[in-house]
Amino acid sequence: MKPPCVIVVQYVLPAIRVLIMKNLVEKHHMRKIDTSAKMELTPAAITQYMKGERGATFVDEIAKSEKTMEILSELAEALAKNKAPAETIINKLCKACTTIRSERIICGLHQKDLPGLKECKCVICEPSS
Repeated sequence: MKPPCVIVVQYVLPAIRVLIMKNLVEKHHMRKIDTSAKMELTPAAITQYMKGERGATFVDEIAKSEKTMEILSELAEALAKNKAPAETIINKLCKACTTIRSERIICGLHQKDLPGLKECKCVICEPSS
């Protein structure tokens, strides 16, 4: 059994890192070394994200969500301005994940890994009322 969190770790989190990294590099004109420090990743990881060797699989799907992109932009802004304590980072990442799930962006991936979800009309990612 694979809960949505497994899909998030495997596909969504790497794609989120790509989008935040691009924002820091392109919008805030940060160097790779500075970006890696802000994101608490190695410079090699940043290079892999830049080359599309990591995280590229799900970037386009996430980028279609205006709400998620707004959250990630706010997170990148906070990182760039040194206003991102751990609590802020975690809250923004969880908010992005919740948005991605509520907009049903990961349902295709989840159903691919667990075909039985199609038959049971899964509502795990449904927004709560």
